[in-house]
Amino acid sequence: MAAAPSKRDEARSSSGSSTTSSVSDEAEWLDADQDGDDDDDQEALAVISLVDDRVFPDATSMLAYCRDEHGLDFVGVRDRLALDFYGAVKLINFIRQRVHEGIAVSGADITAADLDDDRYLKPVLDDDALILCLDDLPEPAGATAAAAAATPQDDGVDGLLQKNAELQAQLEQLAKQFSSYRLAVQQTLDQRWEDAPAGAGAEGKGKGEDAAKPADEDAGVVAKDESEYYFESYAHNDIHEVMLKDAVRTDAYRDFIYQNKHLFAGKVVLDIGCGTGILSMFCARAGAKQVIAVDKSEIIDKARENIYSNGLGDVITTLKGRIEEVVLPVASVDIIVSEWMGYCLLYEAMLPSVIWARDRYLAADGLLVPSHASIWMAPVADAAYVADNIGFWRDVYGFDMAPMQRGIFADARPDVLPAAAVCDAGDAARRAFRVLDLHTTTVADLVFATPWHATLNAATAAADVDGFLVWFDMFFAQSRHVPPDMIGPATTALDWVADPAKRDAGLVAFTTGPFGTPTHWRQGLLLLDDKNKKKLAKVDAAQKHIGGVIEYVTPDGHARGVNIKVSFGPDGKDDKQDQTWLLH
Repeated sequence: MAAAPSKRDEARSSSGSSTTSSVSDEAEWLDADQDGDDDDDQEALAVISLVDDRVFPDATSMLAYCRDEHGLDFVGVRDRLALDFYGAVKLINFIRQRVHEGIAVSGADITAADLDDDRYLKPVLDDDALILCLDDLPEPAGATAAAAAATPQDDGVDGLLQKNAELQAQLEQLAKQFSSYRLAVQQTLDQRWEDAPAGAGAEGKGKGEDAAKPADEDAGVVAKDESEYYFESYAHNDIHEVMLKDAVRTDAYRDFIYQNKHLFAGKVVLDIGCGTGILSMFCARAGAKQVIAVDKSEIIDKARENIYSNGLGDVITTLKGRIEEVVLPVASVDIIVSEWMGYCLLYEAMLPSVIWARDRYLAADGLLVPSHASIWMAPVADAAYVADNIGFWRDVYGFDMAPMQRGIFADARPDVLPAAAVCDAGDAARRAFRVLDLHTTTVADLVFATPWHATLNAATAAADVDGFLVWFDMFFAQSRHVPPDMIGPATTALDWVADPAKRDAGLVAFTTGPFGTPTHWRQGLLLLDDKNKKKLAKVDAAQKHIGGVIEYVTPDGHARGVNIKVSFGPDGKDDKQDQTWLLH
């Protein structure tokens, strides 16, 4: 706004009419405001290079870099092919797709036929700033000359007003083009690709993952597989905001990496499922020589920008795709860091990918971060919770909605329960039913049936038990060679946190259980159905020792889900009842 008074003075000096001056004042103030808004927008832009991962503050400097350093003259190709707005959008996405596929791009070799396919209207990069800057690029020489010939050479107020009207018309036209472009992408192309017939292959699907499949694979299947929805769910900011704000989770990774910089200094690190790039950036700041960040989700594009915005682009390389499919630029890595855990630890089935990468890339003496995990279960009694969440349906504003309870006990419930709801005899008697050394765990170890036992506290009878609570603890050890008694079935994360010697040594752990700070994983609540509650009511009140077998099974049709089956009853007796809960 500081420049506005001088503009107003100039307008007044060019006219003796106060009315015209007033109109000019408004026009110039509007121009000044728009100029200021444009400046703000430019400051916020991060334009990614067409040929590599470098980030620029504006499209002009980026295109100059591509032309001068790599011989790719985008504006020259646009002018040579006489491309309109849509053609320029296609050109951007054509180049980005070729670079993504590792194919060399020469501006001289690009023809109009290369851009005929409407799939190039769909952005290769989400929120591609270059597309938004197309109107900032120099106009074709012919168009510039024609515009100059058609522009009145009147420096007076009338000429300024006419020029302003022309600019407003151009702005409106650009807005319509962007609106049409977005509509075409969202409503036409996406629908076309989703409905592509079986066997359409890469051309029909237009997806990186499916394009790699043979045309006859999964013949007859049109719907996306579960993994596609899984990766798509991580493309949006909200889920990453939740995870980053989970201080228990994020602090644990940060603390281990920063407190053990000697482990990371000069090392090659692989970050699987990098998300926003936060763990990769921790590792780079800790002195890693090279960090390779891999993610199949579209969030990888924003991770790349985050990395370059923080000046770490020379250390961190980003790769888009499944870890099983991408080709790393190294033969082996020294450290694998990953935040792969899901509800009840194994939901989402990301650990098998980490295990695959460990066996394929991790050096013989390499380190996994985190290094160990343990899964726990305890009986719970919480009548208030059951009343609020189950009994609630029997009296909803005076109406009985019993049908809403149908199937209500079928699913495991991710929720946070208070420590008081746990009704076993306490830490001394509690044991993890599964401990995983992530350096040696196999995929086969993730489907299992194992015994569990619990001792009820003095105030609780078997008839009071409402269900079971499942949670997990994570451990960050400094070596793959850990004594068996250091992390065993009786070892809790809270034991590590409370031990000054372990803290001082840089060992880190955290729990998702009811005795620690709640996390975004919460706990897995397995509520007993009415049939099993009635059976437990018949157990002798003096019987405090209960147990059975807990099973983790991968359900058919839900490769990333878990079915948890628990058999339970008095210890020492074969007459056990069981129930299965779904986590899909």
